[in-house]
Amino acid sequence: MTDTSPQSNARNYPLLASPHIQLHGPVDDAMYENFRTQLVNAPVDGPLVLSITTLGGDPEIARAMGDNIRLLREYTDRETLFLGKVAVYSAGATLMSAFPVHSRFLTKHTRLMIHERSMQSTIELNGPLNTLSYTLRAKLNEIEDSIRIQDEGFRDIVAGSKVAFEDLKERAPNNWYIEAEEALSLGLVLDVI
Repeated sequence: MTDTSPQSNARNYPLLASPHIQLHGPVDDAMYENFRTQLVNAPVDGPLVLSITTLGGDPEIARAMGDNIRLLREYTDRETLFLGKVAVYSAGATLMSAFPVHSRFLTKHTRLMIHERSMQSTIELNGPLNTLSYTLRAKLNEIEDSIRIQDEGFRDIVAGSKVAFEDLKERAPNNWYIEAEEALSLGLVLDVI
């Protein structure tokens, strides 16, 4: 039954009631395979609705799913809509960034969580002294490139919103939790249903 109380906007967006792609759980290889299967089986005409509930996972898998959505939109001019439910944390927010702000929705009481990427690594230095600097430079290059990828995603999340990139960069190290209504007031989503 649809919530049609005065404060609910659900009636304005009937397409969101039955998402074509419904994802939940960790963003991992299994989710990606589930996503691909549902995408292949989705109707080929009309807007495509994707919903997700996740506590996070692999940001590169989220980026890959987002690229599939972006390419679909660019090659077919098909409208794609994002619906975040309950929790859209970490890699879930990365997936959300693939959708323009005017195509993003959250259900009531959903929370977003945006944070910096993290890395856990051990560097073993073993060998001739002249070769050790290459090992250190390689790790530094990996870190710097990961920061560039992270910042690209941060820019996509805030594009078209009231949130400045610098503000997101300042808040992300502390795990920025954003309630649905706050996300709406910040212009990170079009509406809350």
